[in-house]
Amino acid sequence: MRFLCVLCVLCGLLLPAFAIDREAFTFTNYDLTVRVEPEQHRLGVRGKIALRNDSAAAQKTLALQISSTLDWRSIQLAGKPLEFTTHQYTSDIDHTGSLSEAIVTLPQEISPKGTIELDIGYEGVVYLDNTRLTRIGVPEDKAKHSDWDQISRSFTAVRGIGYVAWYPIATEAASLSEGNSVAEVAGRWIVRHADTEMQVLFRSTSDQEIFFSGTRSMGLLYKEPDVARIAPFSMVRPGVSVPTFVIADYQRLPHRDFLDVGFLAGQQDAAEAYAEVAFQVEPPVGRGPHLLQILGLPDENDMPFVTQGMLLTPLKTPLTNQAELDIIYALARQIVLSPHAWVQDGLSHYAQAVFIEEQKGRPAALDYLEAHKHLLVEAEKQAREKAAGSDRSLLNAPDDLYLQTKSMYVWWMLRDMLGNSFTEALLNYNAAEDGDAAYMQHLIEKQTHRDMQWFFDDWVYHDRGLPDFRVASVFSTPIETGGFLVTITVENLGNAGAEVPVTLQFQSGEIRRRLELHAKAKASVRIEVPSVPQQVIVNDGSVPENDMSNNTFKIEPLSH
Repeated sequence: MRFLCVLCVLCGLLLPAFAIDREAFTFTNYDLTVRVEPEQHRLGVRGKIALRNDSAAAQKTLALQISSTLDWRSIQLAGKPLEFTTHQYTSDIDHTGSLSEAIVTLPQEISPKGTIELDIGYEGVVYLDNTRLTRIGVPEDKAKHSDWDQISRSFTAVRGIGYVAWYPIATEAASLSEGNSVAEVAGRWIVRHADTEMQVLFRSTSDQEIFFSGTRSMGLLYKEPDVARIAPFSMVRPGVSVPTFVIADYQRLPHRDFLDVGFLAGQQDAAEAYAEVAFQVEPPVGRGPHLLQILGLPDENDMPFVTQGMLLTPLKTPLTNQAELDIIYALARQIVLSPHAWVQDGLSHYAQAVFIEEQKGRPAALDYLEAHKHLLVEAEKQAREKAAGSDRSLLNAPDDLYLQTKSMYVWWMLRDMLGNSFTEALLNYNAAEDGDAAYMQHLIEKQTHRDMQWFFDDWVYHDRGLPDFRVASVFSTPIETGGFLVTITVENLGNAGAEVPVTLQFQSGEIRRRLELHAKAKASVRIEVPSVPQQVIVNDGSVPENDMSNNTFKIEPLSH
């Protein structure tokens, strides 16, 4: 009996850790002072965080998570210490594969939409750590070029959620061994924290310059006994972009308008090549970009990374096609600083496709889209199997691969449908006015004078899967004056509509028309051709489909 009593007590103590809703609270504001000691690999943080209960139930406990190599020192409310317990929480949302989680007991329940402000303190070290990758079988040499985050004397670069939890977060566990688990958890964080704000005051014991995502480096130098540099930064929407700080001995190219390039020893020639590409290209998504900082990574095999206002990349020559695409993506993200990930990330990937089209032609751009389509088809397949498609949309998509790929296609289809008027609509985009889910739809409709409700319903506001086009019938009739009149009927077997290109090939060439085809519907088009019609092809790859095996129809010769 005594054993059972003890067991009950232990279960009671552990229950909050299991019952807690880790994603109940949204972090609405961070106000942090971060002390970095590169020589010791150390990080110390003090500050305030504001949270809002966005769940449907009152909450008496909350979870606060930081990287497993950091330790909680203090959590206070209104100057009074709060009760909390800490433990290691396995999750690949951090490069160590684990988080230091504090389960905090609040003095009173926080009702739905209620807010709370906490004073916090924690500290520890941030070493190069590839645990989450090597334990799933990634070779260590390859893993270190992906998870290159660290604090060190020679080079410091630390990315936020999805890499290193250097600021407090609260998420459910994620595992790289479980498909898109990490992407889905990070994606839910993005949706929840689209309007979060962050202010950070960095204090570094190194005299190397401090850089932070979203803000130009201040380069402030203070004469204090144990601090060489102090730099204040702020970041709007750190949920949409990953807060990242860098401390390194960069040399700088002369400043050019919106561009700031920092390079390490031996990288100057490559830095100048990157700057030239960035200065010449103009992503087709808006008016003049905000500042972009391009900073060199120390190892030429490191994976590039883009966050707000910052491209971290190995600077090497000659520039590869992928390096050019990275620059386009980074620039485009700076032009449209949207609170919606489907707008910001989608337009950035769309800009890459347009760049390829301008450089190599439309077939190359369609090949680029095709290379990404399998991700979308697989995501839609999984959604149907889980019967979850009706609950998901680009507005709340938790999977960043799904979101980025589908939204890229959405922007491409809109451009094909609307032409120059679509580009003009993007020029008028104002993130400060984008507080309504339908803002972008109305902006495009105002510019183009077309009803886009059906398209946004099928592709943005809801997840209705993908179209499935087939050529239902083709009738060819000779014309007395010569040539043929061909009537083509196309059917959409899918639940999402689109405007799709239809190509009629004949003996001496081909003619292309566009056909608006809603879900579960048929539509026809008549085309006059000067010679014998041979084949009809619906969709050139510009509209993603589940199945394109039924998109070609060979026209039988007319019998005499």
